[in-house]
Amino acid sequence: MSRTSKERCMYCRPILVEEIKEISAVERNQEESPNVILEIMWFSFWRSRNRFTLDELRYLTDQLQKVQIVNEINKDFVIEALRSIAELVTYGDQHDSAFFDFFMEKQVMGEFVRILKLSKIVSVPLQLLQTMSIMIQNLKNEHAIYYLFSNEHINYLITYSFDFRNEELLSYYMSFLRAISGKLDRSTISLLLKTENDNLVSFPLYFEAIRFAFHEESMIRTAVRALTLNVYHVGDESVNRYVTSGSLANYFRDLVSFFRKQCTDLSELVFQASTDLTEELSLGIAAAVDEIEDNLYYFSDVISAGIPDVDRLIMDNLLQLLILPLLLPSLTGETVNDIKIGAVTSLYLLCCILRIVKIKDLTNTIAAALFCPRVAFLAVSEVKVNGDIASSETHSLLTENETNRWSNGDFKNMKVAVTEDSSLPDGAGDSALREVLLSYVTTGSDVLVLGSLIVLATLLQTKELDESMLDALGILPQRKQHKKLLLQALVGESSGEEQLFSSGSSSARESLGSVLDNYLHKLREQYGISLSIFEVRSSPRSQRYQVLDALVRLFCRSDVSAEVLWDGGWLLRQLLPYREADVNRQHLKLLREMFSSCSYRVLQEGKGVWPDVLLTVLSDEWKKSKKAFEASSPRRELKDILLPSKKSLFGDVIPSESSFAAGDKMRELVKVFVLLCQLQMFFYGKSLPDQPPFSEPSLIMPENSRAKSVGLVDVGPKPGMEVKLVDAIPCRIAFERGKERHFRFLALSMGTSGWLVLVEALPLERELGVVRVVAPLAGCNPRVDDKHPRWLHLRIRPSSFPSVESLTSMALRRGKSKSMVDGRWTLAFRDEESCQSALSMILEEINLPSLEVERRLKPLLDLGSTSDKAEGEASSLN
Repeated sequence: MSRTSKERCMYCRPILVEEIKEISAVERNQEESPNVILEIMWFSFWRSRNRFTLDELRYLTDQLQKVQIVNEINKDFVIEALRSIAELVTYGDQHDSAFFDFFMEKQVMGEFVRILKLSKIVSVPLQLLQTMSIMIQNLKNEHAIYYLFSNEHINYLITYSFDFRNEELLSYYMSFLRAISGKLDRSTISLLLKTENDNLVSFPLYFEAIRFAFHEESMIRTAVRALTLNVYHVGDESVNRYVTSGSLANYFRDLVSFFRKQCTDLSELVFQASTDLTEELSLGIAAAVDEIEDNLYYFSDVISAGIPDVDRLIMDNLLQLLILPLLLPSLTGETVNDIKIGAVTSLYLLCCILRIVKIKDLTNTIAAALFCPRVAFLAVSEVKVNGDIASSETHSLLTENETNRWSNGDFKNMKVAVTEDSSLPDGAGDSALREVLLSYVTTGSDVLVLGSLIVLATLLQTKELDESMLDALGILPQRKQHKKLLLQALVGESSGEEQLFSSGSSSARESLGSVLDNYLHKLREQYGISLSIFEVRSSPRSQRYQVLDALVRLFCRSDVSAEVLWDGGWLLRQLLPYREADVNRQHLKLLREMFSSCSYRVLQEGKGVWPDVLLTVLSDEWKKSKKAFEASSPRRELKDILLPSKKSLFGDVIPSESSFAAGDKMRELVKVFVLLCQLQMFFYGKSLPDQPPFSEPSLIMPENSRAKSVGLVDVGPKPGMEVKLVDAIPCRIAFERGKERHFRFLALSMGTSGWLVLVEALPLERELGVVRVVAPLAGCNPRVDDKHPRWLHLRIRPSSFPSVESLTSMALRRGKSKSMVDGRWTLAFRDEESCQSALSMILEEINLPSLEVERRLKPLLDLGSTSDKAEGEASSLN
């Protein structure tokens, strides 16, 4: 505790003779009043001396032993004495062992306990807990730690009835417990255990800590988790049995119950965001996601301690309380026991669990459950799992009877109801959950497609998942599939050629069936999932075909964002069968037709609002798509599943008639076109270049070019540049009310760019003028006024459109920027003929950049005809 300036002065000043006499009088006469004694103690305590000496420790201990009552009068002395003793003992641990020898000899720990019993003032327990935390954390000598832990004083402090209504006291108490746990090892942990007949019956440190495992304050919960991890990682067998026995095992059930409540809270936020995503909701979802992932990483850290019984408890509770009764049924948009977790949230949570909780049996059980039809989870129950969380005490969210029912795998009374807004696609009612995921890919919304793709990608990349399960799901990567078949051929399970080139061989199906059947049997016998109506009828090859078919049909959808299609492209590249002959001809035809349709739309964009940036955008997206296509893992974060696509946000920011809306539409189309181009090249064995194969730009300007006739050579017009007034048409325009200006109007183009130019004629040079205003030609949408045929209306779009990130930020803020609104020009000409001439000039020049864009795109557009030729050659060979 810090001292005031007055106290520091008192501490440093020399002791007075009169004070020495007073001290001697006290020693001779113990009948002095308590106030006089306290006053003399204060004077003597603050006398000047070298603090870090054994004498100082001896003196402080002696004074502390004389304290018979702790009240408002002497509490500051007691607090300062406790703090100073901690400093001296810590100092002695590093410099002089005599300090701790004295600490043991005088049984100062016992004095600490005595002071705690005497005190009724909260500041003294606060300081005592802090003193103990400082000592325990900083003592390096093993002998000192053994002494502290070897008597019952530590356990007495752990079990002492502190008044935890004081939040600060609880915080200090948890720091004290956490400091103790940081010193635990196989030797020290035994000093804190209570045994009877060699059986561990009590471990106060652990028991008292988990009382606060679900405290409302996150820092308290974090401290409890750090402590429990320290306990689990000691590796003491008796402790491992203790924490998984009796009522203490309920801690792991309550962890999952607490986690389930967080899941339902997240689902509610996601539901709100699906209708009206605000910045506040986005931040709320991010915070909830952090909490959920922190919980799962805690599970992962517990599992890393390598305690089999703990792993089993975590797995069983996750399956029995969350995954089987709630998450898997929710994949079909159902409400379970009045708990609604949306399909999108369920997809996210399954991915999180698969990625973070590394238990092989858990991963394979989840994968096997995907083969179950949704009716396997349907039952009717009177039990309602409401997920209410108690405060700071160890609690159970289920009654004992309910717990036994869940633990025994009795799902027959579970209540599952299909809501009216079910997201389950038509026709998928009795399908296995795996097929539900594939149906989302072909018919679901953006977020359902993305969630399903990421679930499949997560299963594919999960090392804990058996390869035969991957094969059964139809997502065994081509390299692993080939390696597996080659190995089977080498060990002689059948003829090498048959085994290598026939993925549907009987031995492969037998190997697949044995693993899958084992986990299906476990679901039926251990967890009570009804599977009597279900059989695995398909071979791995047919399962792979289903996945490939779903992905190809995904690429043919026009109602899914390009970002999601890219994720599908990554998954397709991972799953593509090893041999080209396995690619279905119908799939290639569908992709080719989609490519042709997309090519036509790209050409139309070359005549649209943004032809001057089309090639630039295509180059940028080509590099991004190639990077995503060839990446070792999906580029999307899990939390992307939970939020509406960026595409759906922009409607609130960009007016539909704006050039920015056209630009965003163009960029989306380009992303799809780029993906289809790269798929065409990939399917037919071509390597993907770093840049799209454009034709080279034309370096020679046509002789009749208007840009060349006005004096432009290498660069476009810029304000302040002198140009010739060839074909320039006089006009008037007012950029401000009441301030009309006279210009010469020109429409010019060069390469893929075009400009609207207002030139101010030079007074002394009739054939020359100075460029004053330049605007993009593309997207100007020229229109002669209906009532004033000498007026020409033009839309003026910006020279570039904002990034996706800036649009997203504006969408979340619900703001609109003036930069999102197109400009408007109204040019007034001398007569109708001049106005028509200006219109003709614009239409003539605006067509030239479109032709140049089409010329440069030709190598990409020819990919469709190349694929037609390749398929024809393949057909003739067959």
